[in-house]
Amino acid sequence: MRLTAFALATLTPAALLALGAFWGGPVLWAAPVAVGALWVVMDRLPGPSQSGEFPAGDGLLALLGLLQLLLLPLAVWALSTRLHGADWLIGLIGFGLFFGQVGNPAAHELIHRADRRLMRLGVAVYIAFLFGHHTSAHRLVHHSHVATPHDPNSARRGLGFWRFLPRAWIGSFRAGYAAEEALRLRAAGRRLNPYPLYVGGALVLMLGALVSFGPRGLAIYLLLAAHTQSQLLVSDYVQHYGLRRARLPDGRFEPVGPAHSWNATGWYSAAVTLNAPRHSDHHAHPSRPYPQLQLPPGSALLPAPLPAMALLALVPPLWRRVMDPRLAALAPRA
Repeated sequence: MRLTAFALATLTPAALLALGAFWGGPVLWAAPVAVGALWVVMDRLPGPSQSGEFPAGDGLLALLGLLQLLLLPLAVWALSTRLHGADWLIGLIGFGLFFGQVGNPAAHELIHRADRRLMRLGVAVYIAFLFGHHTSAHRLVHHSHVATPHDPNSARRGLGFWRFLPRAWIGSFRAGYAAEEALRLRAAGRRLNPYPLYVGGALVLMLGALVSFGPRGLAIYLLLAAHTQSQLLVSDYVQHYGLRRARLPDGRFEPVGPAHSWNATGWYSAAVTLNAPRHSDHHAHPSRPYPQLQLPPGSALLPAPLPAMALLALVPPLWRRVMDPRLAALAPRA
């Protein structure tokens, strides 16, 4: 997919939210449509040309990371002081969707970059979302243990999302800390555990919200962070539900393959989320730039675009009715 498609899909809601924070009204109301509903129509239309070289897209990635850090305090300010009534509710939904659907994928891509400046920007975004530990848990735990019982973010078959959510949050926090501690001990003092930065940074930001915008502002900040985090966790839930790597005779697990992540089609929903639905290729090549991700042969495919499946996951009985038969069909490799 060309970089123009990613830019239009991600920057349009950012501009609408920035303007809507001051003006409210139709401009603000268009933002959640652009980021959370437009895919329903756009995914049915032909996507942009796939020809030519695929760029790395790091410039857009850096811009999106910086926008999270700028729009988050703007959102808290607007929702604390300026927006009221229906505009307040739409603003909360719009900002929350933007941070969850665009901010999470941007931070995720940033923490996989070899450029330390980009990687640190991703860490800063996750700390701003009060989710700094995801930086360690994702890279050190999820990528190593995906589709095994050792990964808190790989949901077993039959586990509903609302039971998965606290288990994944707490489990990834603990597993990430343990992985960082192991690295620190092996480094013999040459490496620090970043968890004090994650937790301390979150506390400083919460205190800043309280001092700047009062108890109401702090409550809004916590609400936005919770909404953002839950969208990341529902994405993990959907993209790995029920899939398991086989254990080999030597006790190890088979290598990660295309069948160990659920993927999805739909060009616009992929553009909004920086190709997150092409998840198998990301696990096979974590450092591959998001515009270059592909759907490899043998990929496990969801029956609908990723946003639709995320909504379905919020109703566990319906989710199991749709997904468990698909898992059964993949039984030899799931």
